[in-house]
Amino acid sequence: MSKLQQDFTQGSISSHLIKFALPYLLANLLQALYSVADMMIVSWMCGTNSMSGVNIGGQITQMIMMLVSGLTVGGTVLVGQYYGARQDEEVKRTIGTMLSLLTIMGIVLMAIMLIACDGALRLLNTPAESFSEAHNYLIISLWGTLCVFWYNALSSIQRGMGDSKRPLIFVAIACVVNVGLDLLMVGPWQMGAAGAALATIISQGISVLLCAGYLGTHGFIFDFKPSSFKIHGDKVKLLIKIGLPSSVQSFVTNLSFLMMTAIVNGFGVAASAAVAVCGKFNSFGIMPALAMSSSVSSLAAQNIGAGKYDRAVEALKVGLKISVVIGIAVFAFTQLCPQLILEMFNAEPAVIDYGVTYLRAFCFDYLIVPFVFCINGLMLGAGHSMFSLVNNMLSAILLRVPVAYFVSKTSLGLAGVGAAAPAASLASLIVGVWFLLSGRWKKNSTGIHRRGAAEA
Repeated sequence: MSKLQQDFTQGSISSHLIKFALPYLLANLLQALYSVADMMIVSWMCGTNSMSGVNIGGQITQMIMMLVSGLTVGGTVLVGQYYGARQDEEVKRTIGTMLSLLTIMGIVLMAIMLIACDGALRLLNTPAESFSEAHNYLIISLWGTLCVFWYNALSSIQRGMGDSKRPLIFVAIACVVNVGLDLLMVGPWQMGAAGAALATIISQGISVLLCAGYLGTHGFIFDFKPSSFKIHGDKVKLLIKIGLPSSVQSFVTNLSFLMMTAIVNGFGVAASAAVAVCGKFNSFGIMPALAMSSSVSSLAAQNIGAGKYDRAVEALKVGLKISVVIGIAVFAFTQLCPQLILEMFNAEPAVIDYGVTYLRAFCFDYLIVPFVFCINGLMLGAGHSMFSLVNNMLSAILLRVPVAYFVSKTSLGLAGVGAAAPAASLASLIVGVWFLLSGRWKKNSTGIHRRGAAEA
């Protein structure tokens, strides 16, 4: 077996989970950190208008990514299940189909958005002062659409094969190149937001080339030859069946938090700034649980493909133990040091006051999301992404936003908005536990032949 592929159907679940989750967590942290570095370098060297342009252009490119994120999620699940079932030819067909689809979609979306670029910026009420910078950032980012798509696709394929170390290495390379080019293009070359966009797509393009070249020459299961890039109808159906709900789920989650932002804006600029700072902290606070969720999903997919449901459940239990301990630590830190968190972002006194109120209510979510994310990881590994979608929509739209709105009108104020997140997560957890205990997650929703216990 190639070192680029890991068999999770044998050996210690705990060891597999930790070895897989740690590089994945570090990779996510690096991506978040160099995204923050991008913004900080622009703000230091170019000022508010360029910073606003990067932010607005980045929001649009993020929405484009959400449209195809489901395909990469579906690819991780299918590759994992086929690999666990020892169907190597189906793994190759899945990878070829996914990469071919992403290439076509990338070209189409790039063409559409290049035409609709200015209209999209006006729709977002882009300030006149930053319109030019946002336009430049978005145009250059759009030309790099294929780099971003492949960058995420190759990482998801490797995770499905049980390898999270190589994606970390290539993310680290992209991070170093991106920051270095940022300092050069935004600084001495004075390219502003355009320089930040160009630095990002060049760094991701280099990472993609290095990753594909390395995999293609080190015994990876897919050879990257032109003849291997074919679209297979049965794989398209499965990728859409599993992936589309994940894309919609990401959209719904972002939409619910966008609606909560609108509610918070009613409290004034200081409250809005406070919640924005808390959002940046939260993106780091939930990363361990997200990493563990993806790890559980990858381990579960392989073992379910091998017909080893007991090992899939064991992966869930181990993942829960680790992520819950970390969640308790993050909760304790947030409760004890909310002011320190806000001061790290150089917040003003009024912002700190609002932020402390919000964080102390919101941080109860860190006690609940480890359970929600890990259970969703198992469901996704089993191919039940539609369940995760429905559960998420019910908790986000029917509970998180209404609770935030109505409770914000009471004496709780901003604390009520913060409490909406753990309230929604609790409801999602209850439904998830019911689905788990019902055993319905074992139903074969992908149609992939699963090896029996004797065969496995």
